[in-house]
Amino acid sequence: MNQWLYESAWLVPILPCFASLVAGGGLLVLRKATRSLREWHRAYLMGSLATSMVLSFLLAQGQLGGSGPYRWAMDWIVAGHLRLQIGYLVDPLSAMMLVLITTVGLVVMAYSHKYMAYDQGYVRFFTYLSLFTASMLGLVLSPNLVQVYVFWELVGMCSYLLIGFWPNRVGAAKACQKAFITNRIGDLGLLLGILGLYWTTGSLEFGEIAERLARLLSSQSLDLLFPTICCLLLLLGPFAKSAQVPLHVWLPDAMEGPTPISALIHAATMVAAGVFLIARICPIFQQLNVVMETMAWVGALTSVLGASIALTQTDLKKGLAYSTMSQLGYMVMAMGVGSYEAGLFHLVTHAYSKALLFLGAGSVIHGMEPVVGWDPAKSQNMLLMGGLRKFMPITATTFLLGTLSICGFPPLACFWSKDAILAGAWAAHPILWAIAWATAGMTGLYMLRIYLLTFEGRFRAGFLLPHQNQQKVKPREDIGMTACLLILAFPTAFIGWTNTPWFHLGSTPSPSLIAFGSMAVSSVGIALLGGCVAVLGYQRATLALSGLSKQWPQLYRASYNRWHIDEIYDKSWVRANQILAEGASALDSWWIDGVANGAGIIGLVSGQANKAWQRGNLTYYAFSMSIALVSLLATVNFSTAP
Repeated sequence: MNQWLYESAWLVPILPCFASLVAGGGLLVLRKATRSLREWHRAYLMGSLATSMVLSFLLAQGQLGGSGPYRWAMDWIVAGHLRLQIGYLVDPLSAMMLVLITTVGLVVMAYSHKYMAYDQGYVRFFTYLSLFTASMLGLVLSPNLVQVYVFWELVGMCSYLLIGFWPNRVGAAKACQKAFITNRIGDLGLLLGILGLYWTTGSLEFGEIAERLARLLSSQSLDLLFPTICCLLLLLGPFAKSAQVPLHVWLPDAMEGPTPISALIHAATMVAAGVFLIARICPIFQQLNVVMETMAWVGALTSVLGASIALTQTDLKKGLAYSTMSQLGYMVMAMGVGSYEAGLFHLVTHAYSKALLFLGAGSVIHGMEPVVGWDPAKSQNMLLMGGLRKFMPITATTFLLGTLSICGFPPLACFWSKDAILAGAWAAHPILWAIAWATAGMTGLYMLRIYLLTFEGRFRAGFLLPHQNQQKVKPREDIGMTACLLILAFPTAFIGWTNTPWFHLGSTPSPSLIAFGSMAVSSVGIALLGGCVAVLGYQRATLALSGLSKQWPQLYRASYNRWHIDEIYDKSWVRANQILAEGASALDSWWIDGVANGAGIIGLVSGQANKAWQRGNLTYYAFSMSIALVSLLATVNFSTAP
């Protein structure tokens, strides 16, 4: 049974890929017929992903049962010493990611049926979703760096298509371009790093690269500098994909895409691809201390930067986006200090919790539209919300559950993983622990602030309606959407119990369990402090946090404007590239085009002039020859005269 199952693992990415090709081909060839059969296409696409999900669970069960890794590969390109293979690798890491991607993807598809019901691009949206999911599944099953890079680019392409799904929105068009360009910077570094490691070790296989690099370093036949540079370049890819400083600027703007995309791509799957790749090639990074230190400090800086910006955001989705950026920083920091299991555990717990929050935000936005219209500046503005709990009780309850989980309150999912990261940071570097601990306090503050501004207090958008409609038009929640929220609430509440400190321990507490308990007290304490500040400031107005913008206006504006990092980028390399492009365009228009057009004009004029003599008349030819002969004789006589 296991042998058949592992031999069929290639079907996991192929099924949604084939389904997306069928639907996409229908849109290209039979557009009207495909649109008219939208329900059939949705069922087919969801059925393909559901089949992949079942296979993923079976593969994960086999890995948990101790079946051992399974690798299948075939030669793709063989030329001299170059040998490239394609295939798949099933191990505990890939099995975990398969389950995560397929479960969240299927819930998002079910949710999107209601959210995108009235959109003209309904089938196109589901086609993109299926293609993206297939690309992510192919990425996590890849057995070597070449195949990783191929699927890495496919994931980036799908992200571009989904962020810019509504191209008529100026913000969406700019956001997808920003995401594409920023990730291309990281992908260039990834490509250079892959080529450098291949030049160094002569292999593209994960295990072979690590083994050969270790052998070269131990024999001192290779200096540390070059592999360190290669690995730092390679890290640019995960840093861009997982929105780490300084390549984080694309993630908040990507919220211009449909909300289900934010839940699938920017909370649960694509942004986690960077963390996955780091975990996959960790045996390579472990041999280079500079690389590990870089990961740890970049992750710590990203976590505190994202949290500090989330404190002042008024857009619901952007507040959650900066929360995602901060939590991804936790994961990368955990990888940098060597706590790979804790980082991957937080990847899973955060994915379900943040997917729940983003889909809850979509339910809120959908419910606000009858009141404020379809303008995202109003439907996503938390300052126009408030009091939604009485109109949307299921959304409010599940959103609160996800909020408390992200804050790290026990016994919810993220509590276990976040405290494991803090314990690893404390053992590796107390300063990193202090940064992560302070970030946990800010997380409690900004997450409870988001919940309170959205669901508690009074409803603040009623003034936008005519007076006679203020009692009639109210926010509402959709039962189809809330069903998906309830499904995600289950793993948010209970999945953390699969990896508690005593999961494999006996009845006697171990030192690690005692350390975990002491760490939990400090982390929960700081999170409670941040939550209490949020409740006092935004629920009871005791601390008058709204006055902080007046008390420290420059600090408030700096946080609200993302610490002006985007402006610095715009005024430096973005503007410089624009000037360079404009100069190149002017050079092309004035000089290159001028030379080309001038050559064409000269050819045209000379041709027309020559045409007058080339009439096929012997008289003209004889006259021309006579003139040429006389001119030649005159020149010779003049030059030979004494």
